[in-house]
Amino acid sequence: MAEVKKQRLLSGLLILFLTAMIFANVGGNMYQAFMPLYLKDLGANIPQIGLFFTLAQIVPLFLQILGGWVSDSLGRLRAIAIGSVFGVIGFIPLILADRWEWLLAAVAVSAVARALVGPSFDAFIAEHSSEENRGKVFGISQAIFMIVSVVGPPLGGWLAGSYGFKLMLLIAGIFYFIAMIMRLSMAREAAKGGATAHQKLSFASLSTNLRAMFGMIVSGGVLTWILLTDGFRDVSFQLSENLFPVYMQEFGGLSLQQIGWVTSVFGVCMMLITIPGGWLSDKAGERVGIATGMFLMGSALLILVNIPQRNQWLYYAGWGVAGMGVGISAPAYQSLISKAVPAHMRGTAFGLFGTSLGLVSLPAPWIGAQLWQNVGPRFPFTVTAAVLLLSIVPIWLKFKLPKTEETLAADETAAAVV
Repeated sequence: MAEVKKQRLLSGLLILFLTAMIFANVGGNMYQAFMPLYLKDLGANIPQIGLFFTLAQIVPLFLQILGGWVSDSLGRLRAIAIGSVFGVIGFIPLILADRWEWLLAAVAVSAVARALVGPSFDAFIAEHSSEENRGKVFGISQAIFMIVSVVGPPLGGWLAGSYGFKLMLLIAGIFYFIAMIMRLSMAREAAKGGATAHQKLSFASLSTNLRAMFGMIVSGGVLTWILLTDGFRDVSFQLSENLFPVYMQEFGGLSLQQIGWVTSVFGVCMMLITIPGGWLSDKAGERVGIATGMFLMGSALLILVNIPQRNQWLYYAGWGVAGMGVGISAPAYQSLISKAVPAHMRGTAFGLFGTSLGLVSLPAPWIGAQLWQNVGPRFPFTVTAAVLLLSIVPIWLKFKLPKTEETLAADETAAAVV
């Protein structure tokens, strides 16, 4: 036992894995915060921006579960490598678009990348941690990963403001291309060493995984309550999330560069708090970190939509509090889900959660745009804040793992200490 404690929390492979993720997501974060403004630049109005983000969710709904299943079957690194190729292809229509409608093609192709990479990311980290240190490893990994939220938005805002969206997107695509090369190399080395899974892709294996997941979800246990609570929370987020850059520009008077720096403050605060958040998850239980995160995020939104004019510094404060909320809750969420399902189904589980949440929140961006237009610009954000604060009640009462579920997960992860 003394030897195990001396071993590093992060292996060399996990560090290389995170480095590739950083390159890919620096590129993604360079433009994601500015997508509503890019749509506006290409001629979209507020209702059309809401419609775009509603339509953009349709393709991922069909891919998230499949992506998780592919990850479980072919191996995490191989699934990520395949997804990265689609990610690079997705930059082509993104850069060349001359009308906002063309960006739907870009997000459709990029959805394949997200479906394969997203579930694999969390599952890979879970497989390279022990149960007692799961929250810490997720916290440290997220802290390293959050470099992308610190570097990407200000770099993207500076390039877009100084040279235009097209050049910014080209540079972002180069970052992603570097990540693709690294990921292909990692998958090739893993295949040579026999480190990848060899299960065949078949409808039977997909059906087996889905039946098992469905049984756990309808059992009334922690997965049921995660799904229900996150469903309401995700709907509330989608009402307002994609409209906030427009709000900051039109009502806050922030430039593209300032929006980039505000978003970077979010990343800095998230990065600083995510390691303590992982520690809190391991020591006090996942529900403590998740409930605290919901309180901070809800409070931040109330700050952000009630900022008096000419007090732009308060946007930095509000986004900083929001970053702390995400930082303290993210490792707890990842740890809780990874413990609640068997190791060989983690990819499917993370994919299923992405699909189910996307399904219930599908019309939310369009509804949020209508609320902005017909009730008032602040109203969608106020609804989001209220839902976040109310979600604390079921989180505190229901987000608890029975000992039997913890033991089931522990049996399959005890040998993965690095």
